[in-house]
Amino acid sequence: MYTHESLGSQFNIGHLCTRAQCDAGRGDKVALRWVPTALQRIDYTFTDLDLHSNRFANVLTGLGFQPGEIFFTFLPKATEQFFAFLGALKAQVVCGTLFANFGDEALLDRLGDSRARGVITKKQFLKKILRIRDRLPELEYIILVDSDEHQGNGILSYSLLMAGASDSFEVPPTGPETPSVLHYTSGSTGKPKGVLHCHRSIISQSYTTAHVLDLKEDDLLWCTADQGWVTGTSYGIIGPWSLGVAQLHYGGGYDAGEWFSLLEREGVTVWYSAPTALRMLMRESDDLYAKFDLSRLRHIYSVGEPLNPEVIHWSRRLLRHEIYDTWFQTETGAIMICNRPGVEVRPGSMGTPIPGIQPAILGDDGAPLPDGEQGNLCIRSGWPSMFATYLNNESAYQSKFRDGWYYTGDTARRDGDGHYWFMGRSDDVINTAGHLISPFEVESALLEIPEIVESGVIGAPDELLYEKVVAFIALRQGVEYSTALELKIRLYISNKVSSIATPQEIRVMERIPKNKSGKIMRRVLKATYLGTELGDVSTMEDL
Repeated sequence: MYTHESLGSQFNIGHLCTRAQCDAGRGDKVALRWVPTALQRIDYTFTDLDLHSNRFANVLTGLGFQPGEIFFTFLPKATEQFFAFLGALKAQVVCGTLFANFGDEALLDRLGDSRARGVITKKQFLKKILRIRDRLPELEYIILVDSDEHQGNGILSYSLLMAGASDSFEVPPTGPETPSVLHYTSGSTGKPKGVLHCHRSIISQSYTTAHVLDLKEDDLLWCTADQGWVTGTSYGIIGPWSLGVAQLHYGGGYDAGEWFSLLEREGVTVWYSAPTALRMLMRESDDLYAKFDLSRLRHIYSVGEPLNPEVIHWSRRLLRHEIYDTWFQTETGAIMICNRPGVEVRPGSMGTPIPGIQPAILGDDGAPLPDGEQGNLCIRSGWPSMFATYLNNESAYQSKFRDGWYYTGDTARRDGDGHYWFMGRSDDVINTAGHLISPFEVESALLEIPEIVESGVIGAPDELLYEKVVAFIALRQGVEYSTALELKIRLYISNKVSSIATPQEIRVMERIPKNKSGKIMRRVLKATYLGTELGDVSTMEDL
């Protein structure tokens, strides 16, 4: 674990996750166990991580990248993700990560807003970037991990660049406020916002990895999160490697039998996954799990959306393990409130705050609310992994803080024993399978389909996904809804925004309810869908 005092003048995350581990005598220890398929396994030591990331740091500096400039990874799960991420941070280049399923518009929003100079990706994703590149004047370099030759126009071969780069790199002294990682998060209105973190985040990330995930020197962690999201960087890269702990990363998709085979065969001791995956596992036959020996597995953790109590009861009964739910956000950078070993697990509760974190339930007027009453979940500002700003949107950043409190946008209540209980979002962001989806993004994409004249999107409760995307559309005069149109809509949203954002349900309306200023009244849509009271509709435009 690290403190401001122990780190002195070197807060560099890339250095602390690689060279510092080698200097501590862990150079020959396995850092990354890469399992690209069920039948393959490749081990990388901390020395390997250090040398590969050094090469990539030299690649970026050789291309002229300066500290503070922005570089993105746009990859499926792959070893190059880790080498590029750590190498960029060593060079004090800000590293953003993009989910591999993003469509054209989602890429344009993020690459354009950040003014990114470069991105590393695969040939299969290149066409997405090329379709929007003329609208990205700052995007100078596209590095392809699976190309053996440079293609011109700034499209470069990763293997050639790495072959020509030195594996020695002197990481410059990096202060705590030096920008480090960039993640984009969706809001209910407007474009996605770039959440910018600093290298000081490693203090919170290493602390929570040790004291919440309870990782020890000889543990093997498997964090199933994609590196496109904050869990995948905070706990699938930074936290464990900052402590010298080995990680398993698997290149395959969800398969209950293969997942449990990996847990058994590789001897995973700590497993960090998402409620959606756990709910999917619940749907399998109990007999499937009886044949696996999970005796080496010490802890199971969950993150992404509230963990249903029935999942906890299922795990207790069948897996003989507690599941510890954890709560944090892209903006918080690290776990804030959680269940963990040594603290009573109350199924359905977020748990209790970690030491040093001061949450509160506040009313809209900023006054503290009594235990048991629902209100705004707020965190006293100043924790080490607190985000530094919303990139190019300082006013939005300042709006999240009031009187020294960070307003998370979540609502919750606290019971008399200090356990917190998540109640919902105070805005309209959709949390589907642990991924935050902006209804605005989906609505905008729907309106680009010629047959659609109006659209409204909400999240509705779902047993598997926690929330599903439900789209309401009004069709152009003379257009009839059909199976072919439904397929067109689903394919368009998948390609334009992301497959995660594809509506689970589509409902046709004559008009989408809006208020008199033209804002979509999503709460009316949700009430209509759920069959509940509409509430105050005095501001709704006349139909």
